[in-house]
Amino acid sequence: MSLASRTAVVTGSTSGIGLAIARALAGEGANIVINGFGDAAAIEAERAKIEADFGVKCGYSGADMTKPAEIAGMIKDAETAYGSVDILVNNAGIQFVSPIEDFPLEKWDQIIAINLSSAFHAIRAAVPGMKSRKWGRIVNTASAHSLVASPFKSAYVTAKHGLAGLSKTAALELAQFGVTSNCISPGYVWTPLVEKQIPDTMKARNLTKEQVIHDVLLAAQPTKQFVTVDQVASLAVWLCSDAASQVTGANISMDGGWTAE
Repeated sequence: MSLASRTAVVTGSTSGIGLAIARALAGEGANIVINGFGDAAAIEAERAKIEADFGVKCGYSGADMTKPAEIAGMIKDAETAYGSVDILVNNAGIQFVSPIEDFPLEKWDQIIAINLSSAFHAIRAAVPGMKSRKWGRIVNTASAHSLVASPFKSAYVTAKHGLAGLSKTAALELAQFGVTSNCISPGYVWTPLVEKQIPDTMKARNLTKEQVIHDVLLAAQPTKQFVTVDQVASLAVWLCSDAASQVTGANISMDGGWTAE
């Protein structure tokens, strides 16, 4: 599944799922552009580590996923620096939980912008180059919430449903240009963000750590196991391979059986 000579832009990749995908693609020989917010020194350390571990080039873009011009600039800069953007992974996302009637308007706008509109802007900027080279891979990190809903997550569920639709539309438009577009829809993934939520939930619900994990976080997942970032990354790499050249417009669940019920 060698991706040597390819270049991948991965949004929201300074930690968690995005970083795992970036590292997995680098492991197959792709040059990488990571993107996201966080501590500058920590981001630089991760960027340098990708180069050192895999012998590829790795750049960093601080493009704000709420700003279309910065997103387009990120793609253009990557094309200038590395000659092409062959793989685009739209992974940036945020969450906010609130009843609809109390949902802050600014949070709705922010979630739609980062979780959905940013993917459109990145795809729009990357597609001309992919079409001209007759090869490209678009991988969108959706969610089980691209297929089913949960209460109090109106913006997130809306954005993820929309991302699945965008992915299908891109697949149809690009089907004869050697470019695929697919979604990965994980359930609960074990990340530092999830892990940090556990103590507060233990306190709020008077539960043990094991009860929080099994009865709260994994209540919807029949396997009662978290998806790992490396499992998501492995699927992303496969979707970028020649073996998956006829997989396009798919929304692949990786949710421990959540959406089978």
